[in-house]
Amino acid sequence: MNLIKHSIALAILAAPIALTPRFAMAETAQNTLKLEDVFTLEYASGLDITHDGETVYFVRNYMDIQHDKKRGNIWKVDKNKVMTPVTNGLHADYSPTLSPDESKLAYISTASGSAQIHIKWLDSGQTGQMTHLTGAPSNLSWSPDGKMLAFSQFVKGKPKSPVSLSGKPEGAKWADSAIFIDDLFYRADGAGYLPAGNSQIFVLSADGGTPRQLTEGEFDHGGNISWSRDSKSIVFSANRRQDSDLELTDDNLYKIDVATGNMLALTDRLGPDNSPSISPDGKLIAYLGYDEKYSNYENTQLYVMDVNGGVSRSLTPQFDRSVGSIKWASDSKGLYMSYDDKGETYVAYQPLNGQRKIVAQKVGGLAFGRPYSGGEFDVANNGTVAFTYSNPQRPADIAIQKGDKPHILTQLNEDALAHKDIATIKPLNLKSSYDDLPIQAWVAYPPGFEQGKKQGKRYPLILEIHGGPVANYGPHFSTEIQLMAAKGYVVVYANPRGSDSYGKEFAQTIDKNYPSQDYDDLMSTVDAVIAQGAIDEGNLFVTGGSGGGTLTAWIVGHTERFAAAVVAKPVINWYSFVLTSDFYPFFYKNWFGKKPWEAQDLYMKHSPISYVGNVTTPTMLLTGESDHRTPISETEQYYQALKLQGVESAMVRIPGASHGIYARPSNLMSKVGYILWWFDEHRSDAESSNNK
Repeated sequence: MNLIKHSIALAILAAPIALTPRFAMAETAQNTLKLEDVFTLEYASGLDITHDGETVYFVRNYMDIQHDKKRGNIWKVDKNKVMTPVTNGLHADYSPTLSPDESKLAYISTASGSAQIHIKWLDSGQTGQMTHLTGAPSNLSWSPDGKMLAFSQFVKGKPKSPVSLSGKPEGAKWADSAIFIDDLFYRADGAGYLPAGNSQIFVLSADGGTPRQLTEGEFDHGGNISWSRDSKSIVFSANRRQDSDLELTDDNLYKIDVATGNMLALTDRLGPDNSPSISPDGKLIAYLGYDEKYSNYENTQLYVMDVNGGVSRSLTPQFDRSVGSIKWASDSKGLYMSYDDKGETYVAYQPLNGQRKIVAQKVGGLAFGRPYSGGEFDVANNGTVAFTYSNPQRPADIAIQKGDKPHILTQLNEDALAHKDIATIKPLNLKSSYDDLPIQAWVAYPPGFEQGKKQGKRYPLILEIHGGPVANYGPHFSTEIQLMAAKGYVVVYANPRGSDSYGKEFAQTIDKNYPSQDYDDLMSTVDAVIAQGAIDEGNLFVTGGSGGGTLTAWIVGHTERFAAAVVAKPVINWYSFVLTSDFYPFFYKNWFGKKPWEAQDLYMKHSPISYVGNVTTPTMLLTGESDHRTPISETEQYYQALKLQGVESAMVRIPGASHGIYARPSNLMSKVGYILWWFDEHRSDAESSNNK
């Protein structure tokens, strides 16, 4: 869910008055967060901790205002909070990976103009570009003897062209050749129409030279790459089915001999088996997976098996949460694993036999734009856990923990945010009006809220809804939420039924049933905030993206209580969505169980387009023009239907943007700027109106 190409930042710069909320602007102080502050923010990711737990290498991500891009360089920070740059330059450096003896740091850099593997010799400080690849490498992995690196890379195939045109005179300028497509899976969000070819695994000498391709065939090989202890074989995951495009989740584990290329299948069940990791003693393989049952959600479990395959067992059979990522303990007696629970991310130690225990919490801060959970961690040989630290008022920093309390090593945004008045995030627990199901939410209170409440001020409210739909929000930093609150709005976001991190049953309440009673959960959330007081019930607003956009469209088709809505990158018509989205085999199997023409009533029952005749709420739609996940044709359907109904409506198209919209920082500014402008246009704030 990434974006490419252009933005509409110039529209904001060229017309600042039109996109600046009239009412909220006059009510907020000069030291609140503003749209342009997006370019001042940084966050940490891609961490790798040294064996002794003394130093953490990480990517320091920042926003390049001149080129409207996210960049990153590699830094290190020690336990005394001393930070030192490892790489520098106006480009992207990422995936820092220490060699087994920690004398070298491999990483990927675009310093040469394309993504290539580089190595830095840490003693001398010398750096060398090790590859000249035609495609971007990923999944770097050192062999235990330190002599080789394994990585994956897309290898182009030969385009299919069954028809060639003859008779073209020399020097003639004809149209570009027609593009022939007969693949079931032929485009992907963020990548567009896919070229012929597949992802393959390569090995490269640590001294440089020509990479050697290990895997072949019309299958994608990749994900986490794990070496055997003797450095003679590699374990990886791949979907090598002949009908892999129809069974997109059926990855299995394979072992390949580095010298001969001989391959052995280690698992064969239906369902995703991935993220393999060989234990330090070389005896076991840990991996993640679940049995595919064609539902909207299954808990991902942690498995172990013998290094040569055979019977596997789950270490988390009764754990009603999904395991996110794993890391072996240095003594091979257990694994560290991350998971989400009630909107927050934790790291726990899971022994091979025995009870797990939490070793780090407040992990996250990587979503940056919206308050999604999820973070990264690594573990030193002595059990020190390094992780991206989540703070509701700051993007991700680096912290380490060995014991009860985290030791926060960085403060990447103090220069940008310490002098700003930032929204306060507080939890809110409630019960759904539908069936008393417990629902968790968080409320962002704008700067000065408590003082204004004492003075009898009433605030407009924004309900912001997460996507997925199986995903979760939590107490994490969100640029979008903070920018909305900075303009004087109280913002509430919740995890309605169908969200993950609350167990399998909670997530599966929307299986073949979405949208449905999640609507009641969200309305109950709004009611719970109103019950706290200080909310202007005449100025309620609603927005959300992806699944949140779908729910926003559903909401305005079922109630008139909101003054305005912004529907971002939605599904409007499940029938057309399944037949135009990129992962359509998965969506029809796992979300509906039948093809659209086999269950038309089911598809249309849950489609917001079916209720457009009820809509009276002024509604704006906002989608990237290169979105292949929820294609812009969905947005256009709803926009045209609203126009036919005579509903006040508008459409914002983000040029070049895919589903994520804001991989370019200015696109984030555009998204929030337009949302706030639309809401401000439809506010009826008496106090503010008197000040116009």
